[in-house]
Amino acid sequence: MTITLVLRFADVGIATYASLRVVGEPSRTVTWAIGQPLLEKACDALYSALPDASGSETALIAIERALTTGAFTSPDAELELARVLGTELVAADGWKLLSECASSPRAVLFVTPSPRLARVPWGQLAVPGADGFRLMELVDVLMAVPPNIVHAPRQPVRWSDRHNGPAVLLLDPRIPGQRPDSTLGSVLGRPSPEAALTCHFGELMVSHRVLPAVGAPVELFRRTDIDRHWLAEVCAQDPARLLYVGHASAAEGAVGHAERAALHLAEDRPLTAADMMAARLPIPPRVALLACSSGGDYRFDEATGLAAAMILGGAELVTATLWSLPTAAAYSQFGSYPTDPMADTVAGVDRAHREVDAGRAVNRWQRAQLRRWRGGDRAASPLHWAAVVSFAVDGAR
Repeated sequence: MTITLVLRFADVGIATYASLRVVGEPSRTVTWAIGQPLLEKACDALYSALPDASGSETALIAIERALTTGAFTSPDAELELARVLGTELVAADGWKLLSECASSPRAVLFVTPSPRLARVPWGQLAVPGADGFRLMELVDVLMAVPPNIVHAPRQPVRWSDRHNGPAVLLLDPRIPGQRPDSTLGSVLGRPSPEAALTCHFGELMVSHRVLPAVGAPVELFRRTDIDRHWLAEVCAQDPARLLYVGHASAAEGAVGHAERAALHLAEDRPLTAADMMAARLPIPPRVALLACSSGGDYRFDEATGLAAAMILGGAELVTATLWSLPTAAAYSQFGSYPTDPMADTVAGVDRAHREVDAGRAVNRWQRAQLRRWRGGDRAASPLHWAAVVSFAVDGAR
């Protein structure tokens, strides 16, 4: 039987409190507090590595910093960041319990972060010690779904009932009035029949039905007809899963509203989480949102962002990202890479979502990327694989 653990954080005043327990074994519970200095040390180290603008930075400067001087630019610097996060955020007793639960098959850890820790890549955390072992190598890491979403009225859809259905693919929709090189321009670059992602989805089309129905895989990209009405129509066709690759707008502000987070489709007005919840879109059991900060629900006290909207619509597993993902154009502008990290991420997550245990499969892909990164492959950038998280509910793994 697979061991399940739950790690929860709560911000109380200037401190953050944590608890880690083994489900079904109440005696195996540990708690600890993280004081403000340690919390700030960990968060400052993380935020300085992310491609999200802070202070007076522009978005372009933030991306350049992250790709050229940030902690995610080299294995040594990334490991040092992982050690800071692991040491400051998880107490020694917590690591001891996690190590005791290391098993085969891997135990599953569900994380509920506090708003202060909402962008922490938990799987990346380094276990104390000299070998640089990571939390994702001890356990499979998933995000818990907030209780207010779990217990809200919804109509969940099971993967076992839909796995033979079509895959809905929203690949870099063309936003009206946006040049390919503009802020809301192309995420994946100019479509090409020979590109790696085109070939990837071409192989998918051989064995699975996809929507939109196209004659050639290159026609899946940069479409102008993918708007909210099209999305509602295809979601009504009982698809198995949905993959969105494009732009997302995070709900910003010191006092933000998570439901204002939005996906940018091929229409002038972004599709917000609130729009989706109000429309009661029937969402397939699996969703991947590979867009900037699409998994930022926990940054707000009311976690009703894009992941929540998908789960309220029926999804049992939602894979999303904790921060902005540098695009193919950004990598080409600020460095030379043998392959496109963005394309690698899209293909890796897409393959994982075809597996029986998609959340665990995403973890397996992340461990493979970590091994590549340790081996010196700069294209396996942790700016991508560390950003990916999966929210799971209703027994999904």
